Amino acid sequence: MLEATKSPKSDPETSTVAVPANPALAAEAKIARIAVTVFPLLVVIAGVAGYLLPGAFKPMGPSVPYLLGIIMFCMGLTLTPPDFASVAKRPWAVVLGIVAHYLIMPGAGWLIAVGLNLSPELAVGLILVGCAPSGTASNVMAFLAKGDVALSVAVASVSTLIAPLVTPLLVLFLAGSYLQIDAGGMVLDIVKTVLLPVIAGLLARLFLKKLVARVLPALPWASAVVISLIVAIVVAGSASKIVAAGGIVFLAVVLHNGFGLGLGYLAGRLGRLDDKARRALAFEVGMQNSGLAATLATAHFSPLTALPSAVFSLWHNISGAIVAAWLARRPLRDE
Repeated sequence: MLEATKSPKSDPETSTVAVPANPALAAEAKIARIAVTVFPLLVVIAGVAGYLLPGAFKPMGPSVPYLLGIIMFCMGLTLTPPDFASVAKRPWAVVLGIVAHYLIMPGAGWLIAVGLNLSPELAVGLILVGCAPSGTASNVMAFLAKGDVALSVAVASVSTLIAPLVTPLLVLFLAGSYLQIDAGGMVLDIVKTVLLPVIAGLLARLFLKKLVARVLPALPWASAVVISLIVAIVVAGSASKIVAAGGIVFLAVVLHNGFGLGLGYLAGRLGRLDDKARRALAFEVGMQNSGLAATLATAHFSPLTALPSAVFSLWHNISGAIVAAWLARRPLRDE
């Protein structure tokens, strides 16, 4: 998981995020920042490779669920009991983030699909991205933006854990008019590729603390490489149709992500959360687990349906990094 240290503290005199006192955690945060900066470049390279060499990557399509399982296992390794304790400490903020995430992004995906008159395959693909849980890089974006990282981790964790039930139901409700949706099959796929690997990673973190501590700094890079490989496979699967569909898909993804980032921040404001929490919700709403969306699209629909997920994987990391850098330069509002 492309994730920063869970609880960096804010320095009241400089209004910057202080370096964690634990050297290991500081190293993890530094590597996460580097990885999330290089990540968009890796995704671009992977996308180009998938487009130019479809024969090399297309046969790897059946491995996508297992690759996503690796990413989710890495996410589980980064979770600790205090992350879940923060849910109990301020349930209103976490519930607001979850509701905003699963209301804004699915709804925006459906509206954009209708407004741009997307083909059924692309419409389902965009809606599927919107119905996915929070993205794997949202926590580090919140960290770089001087947002509330603890809240970001809590929302991302809960949205991922409830995804096996929420995501299939939302896809069925919003995309059922475009294509036949196997909601039951989606539930099983999300349990196998998301929930079980996350739980396995969490248990490994609890019982193999020393071993996990040694591999934590490498997790951002592992996630970045595996997500890039998924993008290459997805692009290879629809390489023949990218030229015709690429422009409209890119427009749809930019609009979708933009609505998520903006309305996520607005949801925090309407919920009377402080500025740090608003910044966290912007990324938790606007950044999606596009790897999961690509996996489900590949397994249940056509390769073209997975194209919005591949484009989203690239764009939301670029836009997230830009927005995080912009917010980091703005003083926190003490309201």
